Amino acid sequence: MRRQEPAPKKTAPKPSALKSVAGADGPARSRKEQKESTRERVRLAALELFSTVGFDETTTKAVAEKAGVAAGTVFVHARDKMDLLCLVMQDLLRDATERGFASVRKDDDLLTQLLCIFRSVLEMYGDNPRLALPFVRGLPSAAGPNGEVVNALTFEFLGRLAALVTEAQARGEIDPTVMPLLLAQNIFALYFFTLYSWMSGYATIESALDPQLKMSLELQIKGITVSDSRR
Repeated sequence: MRRQEPAPKKTAPKPSALKSVAGADGPARSRKEQKESTRERVRLAALELFSTVGFDETTTKAVAEKAGVAAGTVFVHARDKMDLLCLVMQDLLRDATERGFASVRKDDDLLTQLLCIFRSVLEMYGDNPRLALPFVRGLPSAAGPNGEVVNALTFEFLGRLAALVTEAQARGEIDPTVMPLLLAQNIFALYFFTLYSWMSGYATIESALDPQLKMSLELQIKGITVSDSRR
């Protein structure tokens, strides 16, 4: 009778093998989630303090204390206080823009579509007056990663306005020789002047939208050249 050989012993996997099976990006993912969580706490703290105390009166140290982080941690997420305000405004701008475009009806004319969009954005500023003035005032000189995000949102906004112009051209509503992006830039400039009128106290949000912006957009869309029939 042959002697039965003992079964080979199962060796435990090496720690390195376990790490490979579990996924080497586990700790990295955890660090990323922690960073995002800290960023959100900093953003919410800045939003509350800027909205209640005021932008100029709020220090980055106060934001850090409110967020429960070290003072230097604030600068991991924003280059300076203006960049911190851009961090706060990103989501507000993005949400207002999305609401505005979502309210657009395809069968409306271009003027009506534009007023729907700008109403949403202007109302967002109207709901956050202590953020609006320092943000619009400081944006041209803003430098930092969050300021770059806001600039990217602005260019994306212009592109979406240009797309509406293109659709209006396809409907026969706008001269097909007009450059959509150029008209979008003109439209944005009219909106920005309206925003300044409100911030300067010359208009309420409602009067800034209608009649000021509405009449300005009508003039832009109709043009100022006398038609042949009236010459």
